Amino acid sequence: MDVAKFTGILRITSQSSLFALNSSFSSALLKPHARNFISLKEKSLCNSITNQKRHFCLVSASKMDHFQNSSHPQGIESFFRSFLAKMEKVYLSRNPTAKSILELVNSADDEDQICYDHFAFRTFGIDGYGIDSMAQIFLDYGFTPRGELRFPEKKLKAVWFAPPTHHSIIESDDNGSGVNGPLPRIFVSELLVDEMSPKAQEIIRKYTKLSGNGNKHAALASALGSLTWETPLYSEFQELAKESEYAAWTLVNGYALNHLTISTHRLKSYLRDITNLNKFIEESGFKLNSEGSVLKVSPDGLLQQSSTVADTSTFHFADGVTESVPRSYIEFAERLVLPQYKNIPNSEMKEYHRRDGFEVGNADKIFESTSKDQLTRKTTVK
Repeated sequence: MDVAKFTGILRITSQSSLFALNSSFSSALLKPHARNFISLKEKSLCNSITNQKRHFCLVSASKMDHFQNSSHPQGIESFFRSFLAKMEKVYLSRNPTAKSILELVNSADDEDQICYDHFAFRTFGIDGYGIDSMAQIFLDYGFTPRGELRFPEKKLKAVWFAPPTHHSIIESDDNGSGVNGPLPRIFVSELLVDEMSPKAQEIIRKYTKLSGNGNKHAALASALGSLTWETPLYSEFQELAKESEYAAWTLVNGYALNHLTISTHRLKSYLRDITNLNKFIEESGFKLNSEGSVLKVSPDGLLQQSSTVADTSTFHFADGVTESVPRSYIEFAERLVLPQYKNIPNSEMKEYHRRDGFEVGNADKIFESTSKDQLTRKTTVK
């Protein structure tokens, strides 16, 4: 599907962020004022995240004030959650494992409400197609950049964004589930294309150039499940896969949701313990990413993560080849209570009492969920 056909449905401009959607997508309408886009006074925030003058470093306290004091908070919430739901729908339609696991966890305990820890996306870090192309819409809705992670061996970098915490958009979090529950963190990574081989750079530049201004429509492409560039050649997909499986994945999946993550500690049943959840999932016949180990644990022991192996589906390449390609996977994260809050009763425990952020070591292994080694690994019959 050609995203250019949908520019009448949604137009995203880099400075004014004007959104105009017809009734087929959403009845909500939001027009943030251009005056929201001013530089941060706290320059240290930008410096701590990146030395480059990226667009996402233009978020400011005054922008947040406007977001929080908007005269149309219900419209803002309705639109944004509808947007997340569109991404989720595309993701679930392509990844039956994720859909089945969500249903399994829901059925394990009637009281359980599934909350999402984070959404993750992959991008090409070149010509405006990197992190800031996908980050822009989240910045427009009050998310803030919180930290940068580097993966030298994979030639990747990532930035994660925290959701707004003082707006009516989260007032109903405790009663909601999925995209209607607590807003997820956002994790956006990019391939450092300039560090790739000349051949790989040539292939990637070819498709981003064919995309025209597709980087301005990253959010729309994700919600529609469409590529912003032409259908790739199988020969070029193979060429990229030799050097970077991340690059090959992004070529055929574009801005699609790479994975969403269940927040295990928010569950109410015995599955809130990620070890129990991993066992439950494996006993249900699903394969977990075993890179490093099934359970990925941060050095401080407070962030524990695991994930399934990605689903695959057939892809029709431009040169007539039909081949199976990796799609997405589902992740699980348990954030343990920080030491200074250990004495707080469970009934009073909030998310900010728990370990926040991400860990390079964990994330590096989670990336392998779409790798050929994990996809072809044989499971041990118990």
